Formats: sequence, structure tokens, C-alpha cells
Amino acid sequence: MNNKLKTLNRVLVANRGEIAVRIIRAARELGIESVAVYTDADAGTLAVRLADKAIYLGASPVASSYLNQERLIEAAIQSGADCLHPGYGFFAENADFAEAVAKEKITFIGPSPKVIRLMAGKDKARELATKAGVPVVPGMSVPSDVKKFKKEAASIGYPLMLKAVAGGSGRGMRLARTAEELESALTDAKKEALAAFGNDEMLMEKFIEHPRHIEIQVFADSLGNVVHLGERDCTVQRRHQKLVEEAPAAKLHPKLREQLHQTAVSLCKEVGYLGAGTIEYLVERSAEPDGSFYFLEMNTRIQVEHPVTEEVFGVDLVAEQFRVARGESLSFSQSELVPRGHSLEFRLYAEDPSAQFKPCTGTVVYVSRPGGRGVREDTWIEAGTKLSAYYDSLLSKLVVTGRTREDAIARAKKVLAEYVLEGMPSTLGFHRWLLEQDAFNDLEIDVTWLERSYQGQELHGEGVGPVSLAETKNWQDPRKSNDSET
Repeated sequence: MNNKLKTLNRVLVANRGEIAVRIIRAARELGIESVAVYTDADAGTLAVRLADKAIYLGASPVASSYLNQERLIEAAIQSGADCLHPGYGFFAENADFAEAVAKEKITFIGPSPKVIRLMAGKDKARELATKAGVPVVPGMSVPSDVKKFKKEAASIGYPLMLKAVAGGSGRGMRLARTAEELESALTDAKKEALAAFGNDEMLMEKFIEHPRHIEIQVFADSLGNVVHLGERDCTVQRRHQKLVEEAPAAKLHPKLREQLHQTAVSLCKEVGYLGAGTIEYLVERSAEPDGSFYFLEMNTRIQVEHPVTEEVFGVDLVAEQFRVARGESLSFSQSELVPRGHSLEFRLYAEDPSAQFKPCTGTVVYVSRPGGRGVREDTWIEAGTKLSAYYDSLLSKLVVTGRTREDAIARAKKVLAEYVLEGMPSTLGFHRWLLEQDAFNDLEIDVTWLERSYQGQELHGEGVGPVSLAETKNWQDPRKSNDSET
């Protein structure tokens, strides 16, 4: 045993929902105690009950709870935690928070604050990507001088995408198709960026019209080992938010695939990366050997969609985060990472697809989950779970794996038909609709396909939308039976 290995005995999980549950379970397998944090809205939820200990943060608003740096660090100290896992979202990519955690001699499960800071700003990340030999979309920082801004925009060419330098998850982004739309798009993007990130610095890039969104999962340890775990296709999106992810990416030319893998590893080595990360690309003409790709951003954390990679490669990425944070070498080499099968992840949100995916609140009245070979669900909900307006509307991640993409889709149709969720609108019916679309099945899609194709159809009927148990022939609700057990 290496005497230089850090001791990780207790982790504070600085997050909530399904990712908190995921981290707690991974920690338990490694013999690491877990401490959950919760608010009024999250009291009694699955993560709180699974953890070895739970600490109350305060009122439900994120500013006073999950985004309260002082309170989270206080909770870590109070609980005796020697490490902290941020999950995704909230403080996961906040360098100042990572530094504050380290000052208390608590191990931050993630890359160093320096690397987080380097990759957090889209402008600096572009420079580093270029230095590592990764192609970037033509663009530049937005000048403060309006006349110069318009001139530079014209030199890049329309359509043009405006992006918040500190942005993510589609916030602080606006598309300007013409010079006439430019100023209003910039005003709107800056306003949203300032509200979301406290920073209204902007980047402008040539808008790539019909790309696929392909990302590479990377992992690095402190001993200099860097590997990739293949790619994921995240092209099914609405408002720059992913709805379905899959691994590996189908209809991707081998030459292009290899270039994506190699450049992702090169970028990790360039910045001295540690832990789990994701390099995101926009890819054009993906099935052709001369297809092109462009660096989009790097996420310095575990991704929402990491389960599809785990299923295809047979690894536990969250457990691996703990191992490399402890100072161990990677438990797998590049030659050992051979993908097997095809995996699809369907994000189930409490959103109404027929109302432009408007987030919804409410209480889960009833849930009946599918099972069987090739089926996995990462979730935090159960009957009685209340959805708060304060937090993200993600309910669950349903992961279906098959021998081939066609097998996985066929299995997913059966699995989604079996899934029952009552109490609020959700994207369950949308996913059933998606699997009936020839464009999706044939992979003739790009990142704007969904917004062009889906017009908020009413998703009802057998095999298309949610089937209420109350409408199922000859079904009786045991909860209403005098003879049922309670």
C-alpha cells in the first residue's frame, strides 16, 4: 500500500436528488461513510435516508442552502467529513468553492481549483484547446466597443452564437442570424448571464447549423495516466438541454472517432487534469472520413449522462473518482477499455412537453418501474416525493442497454411502455414518441432537429403517451381496497 495515499473515510455529499443517491451508494461500496445535506423541501428524501448521517442546511432557496458556500463547509467540518463530493451543478465547477474546501484540509472530489478555473471560462478554454491541437469554432470575445463588435461579428459571419463566458446548461446563449438581430441578442444574453452567473462577459462564435453533439468521457489520475472511455451522443436536445444520451455514438466514422478520442486526451494532458471530465464537441458530416469537429467546452465534473458509459464499459466512474482523489492509479488501462453493446439514457423530467417543456411541481402519487436485463434506473423519487419549484426538475434517468443500438431501442420501447408515473406531467410520453420517429431511429438528426420536429404534440394513447393505471382495463387500485395491507 502506498503510504502517500489520502485517507477518505467520510464524504459530505454537497448535492441532492438522484446524483446524491448515486454518490452515497458508490461511497458505501468503498467503505466510505456518507453525509447528506438537505433543506425543508428535501427532508425525508431518499438520499437523506440512505446516508449514514444528514445535516440540515436551512430554508429551501438555493442561495441559502445548496449554493451557500459557508454553510456547506460548516456542515462538512461539523460532520467530520474528510472529503466532499459536489456531484454536478451547484458548486461542482466552482474553483473558489474547491479552494475553500481544500483550505479546511478536506479533499475535494474533482480536479484542482486551478484546472477548474482554466476550463470554466469559455474564452480561456478555447485558447487551451487550440494549444492542445483541438479545433475550435471560429470566434472571439465580444469587444466592449459596439462599432468594433459589429465589425468583428461581420468578419466571423452569420449566423452567430453569443455565449456567456461563464455559462453552461444553455443559459446566457442567444442566436443572431442577421446583423439586425445582433444587438438585441447580445442584450438578452448578457442579462441572462449576469443573473445566472454574476458575469456578463460574452463570447461570439460562428453558429454551426446542423451538427451532432458528441462528447468524450476522460479520466486521469495523479500519476500521469490519462484515458478516454469512448464517446456519447447527446444530439437530442431542446433549448441546449439534453434529453437523451447514448453510447457509443453510432454512424461515426472510425477516423473521426479516433481524432475525437486523441484530442480529448491531449487536452487533458495539456491542463494537468485529475479525475472525471468530459470534452464536448460539435461534429459535422460525422459519417464521413473528412467530417469536421469543433471544441465546445470541457465539463470538469461527473456528467448527468455518465451511466451510459458505465454500462458500455463495465466501470463505476463515481467510485473511480474517489480512488483517484485518494491518490490511487486508475483501475483500468486504455487497452482494457473495450466497449460492449449500446446504451441509451432517457432523462425523465417533471416537465410538460405539450407546453414547451414547462417545469412542473407536484407530488408523485404512484410510480411503477420496469426491470429486467439491460435496464437500470438512477432516481430519487418514490410515491409521496414532492417536487419543489426551487430545484431542477429531473426525476429519474432510465438507462437501457442492448447488444446493438437497434436492440437497445427495441428494449427501450418495451421498458418505456411499462413505466408508470402519476401525479404530474413528465417527459415519459415524449420519450415514447421519440422512439417512433424514423429520423431518430435512423440517426438522421442534429442538435436542432427536435425543435424543428416536435411541436408539443399531445402524447396520449397506447404506445404513445402515459397510460394511467386508472384507465387500464380490469385494474383495481390496491391502495383503495379494504382488504389490502397497509
